[in-house]
Amino acid sequence: MAKGLFNRYIWLIDTIYRAGKITFEEINRRWLRTEMSGGEEISLRTFHNHRKAIEEMFDINIECNKRAGYYYYIENTDDIDKDKVKSWLLNTFSVNNLINESHCLKRRILFENILLGKQYLPQIIEAMQDNWTIEITYQSYWKEKPNTFNIEPYCLKVFKQRWYIVARSPYYDTIMIYALDRIHKLQITDIPFVYSSNFDPQSYFDFSFGIIVDENCDTEKIRIKIYGKKCQYIKALPLHHSQSEVEATNSYSVFEYLLKPTYDFCQELLSHGDEIEILSPISLREQIKEIVKNMSKYYSCL
Repeated sequence: MAKGLFNRYIWLIDTIYRAGKITFEEINRRWLRTEMSGGEEISLRTFHNHRKAIEEMFDINIECNKRAGYYYYIENTDDIDKDKVKSWLLNTFSVNNLINESHCLKRRILFENILLGKQYLPQIIEAMQDNWTIEITYQSYWKEKPNTFNIEPYCLKVFKQRWYIVARSPYYDTIMIYALDRIHKLQITDIPFVYSSNFDPQSYFDFSFGIIVDENCDTEKIRIKIYGKKCQYIKALPLHHSQSEVEATNSYSVFEYLLKPTYDFCQELLSHGDEIEILSPISLREQIKEIVKNMSKYYSCL
């Protein structure tokens, strides 16, 4: 029942959001085309109950303009666009609803799979909301056996189809990052913690490419040269929010970044093969050069 109502709310938000403005009659016409309707219209009373629930649950206001045709619209669309979490949730659920309503297309829409660990999200979010320490049994890729310990959950992040939790370790008295797919067991404890007012998740990753935040790695101005059509790809999908194009020609472009040249960033650069050249800093250029040199040894005997 609760899942059905939640899906109704998402469908209603998405329908009004995409329409911009829409009458109640048009909402019902679109509603009747879905399997959720069961062939029955939404009553006006139910519609207003849904409006109220949506406002309380998502902080999204569905307003009515009685002067210009009696149509409904979402009052705070700018807030939705700016709120990355809210926008992501609505997009995810609305796409899921659309696919579920289009049974004949299900096998023609393919997704990347997010690895194990999703089952822990509700508990982690609950612990984050109430500032409760969680106990996890965790096995990193570098350890032969898992260890059980407490962490204070600060935030969640998705990177390369994996969920990660950023948390303070009471044992090490520092912030650490754990992959959810490496957690064997998780439970909320009755130990409260104080969420640091100085911690800002967005700022924490400001100078990182992905999930690695290396305090021993200096933030540097990095310049890379992109060749050929790859330039358009990098323009459309920036490698980092600090990306700026500082030189452009018919055959290449030079992009500049301000970030830490961590392991995951180096791997990203290498993934583009010979379409990318690192110009500076020299230390990064030499590092990539050494990796390419070692790689060439694997093929020299063929």
